[in-house]
Amino acid sequence: MNKNPIIVLMALLSALLFGASTPASKWLLDSISPFVLAGLLYIGASIGVLPVLIRDRALSLPTKLPNKTKSLLLGAILSGGILGPVLLLMGLSLASSASVSLWLNLELVATVTLGVIFFKEHISFHSLIAAMGTVIASILLSLTGGISGIYAGLLVFGACIAWGFDNHFTSLIDGITPSQSTFWKGLVAGTVNLSIGLYLDSSLISLSTFGYALLIGIFAYGASIVLYIGSAQQLGATRSQIIFSTSPFWGVALSALLLGESISITQLIAAAIMCGSLVLLFFETHAHEHIHHDMEHEHWHKHTDGHHTHDHDSETAENSQWHSHRHDHEGMSHAHVHLPDLHHRHGHE
Repeated sequence: MNKNPIIVLMALLSALLFGASTPASKWLLDSISPFVLAGLLYIGASIGVLPVLIRDRALSLPTKLPNKTKSLLLGAILSGGILGPVLLLMGLSLASSASVSLWLNLELVATVTLGVIFFKEHISFHSLIAAMGTVIASILLSLTGGISGIYAGLLVFGACIAWGFDNHFTSLIDGITPSQSTFWKGLVAGTVNLSIGLYLDSSLISLSTFGYALLIGIFAYGASIVLYIGSAQQLGATRSQIIFSTSPFWGVALSALLLGESISITQLIAAAIMCGSLVLLFFETHAHEHIHHDMEHEHWHKHTDGHHTHDHDSETAENSQWHSHRHDHEGMSHAHVHLPDLHHRHGHE
């Protein structure tokens, strides 16, 4: 698999930032409704990537995108931007921050299951064992919270299913950059949820609460989503999600530091199992003869992976660095170690 440390660090930092959103959101739910908070978090995500779009002169309406890309973006907005955060915050309002953080491990199960059933992802033996280890860790962690509300658990599980679909949709989006995808998801989903929240409860929100919610959204959702999309397009949704599945433990650790919630021995044991699962993931190799057809698309890439041999108008250092633009791929047949990324969505007999 691609063991580029930068890509792996992107996925880990994405997990840390998102993990921090759970205890931070729990603190805000004392004075704001789940719908309003979900809206502000995603509007904050949109604000967070706006400077990048302005710098790259990439702030344009997605109306000219191919229908497939628009459908994927709409699916990501509905599942990951509107439904997922609202269900999570509803569950968070009924349970402790640590418990909700632990339940978020179910997102891995949802992503793996959806990947195999709907998105033609190949799951090797190592990946399966790594996923099972994370599930076992999730079960052990969940036991530490006892029965802290069946409704909260069901709501969080629903959020994980929504984000499972979102993970696959976003990993397949091309034609727009991760920053553009995050901007439109945040703007549309945030506006929808904020409007619903204000309609259901027109109570005034303090400026400090408003500002804190946007700040959490800028970092825990905006920066986290951009980093995750970038890593998922290179590692594949399932592998990126296994790394991203560390976010619940980050949430537990930050819940202890910020909210004073305790960490048990069982939680530490589960964390060790999760770390072992991630280490196992790095021993995975998947290679076979496969065919690439002619295609044209846009996504983040660099010219050292054997798939991007096109020339630029001028020879610059850009060729060896990560960059994004519309480019052509010539048809080819070869064998190499690869992942279920944008160029390797083929099935297996």
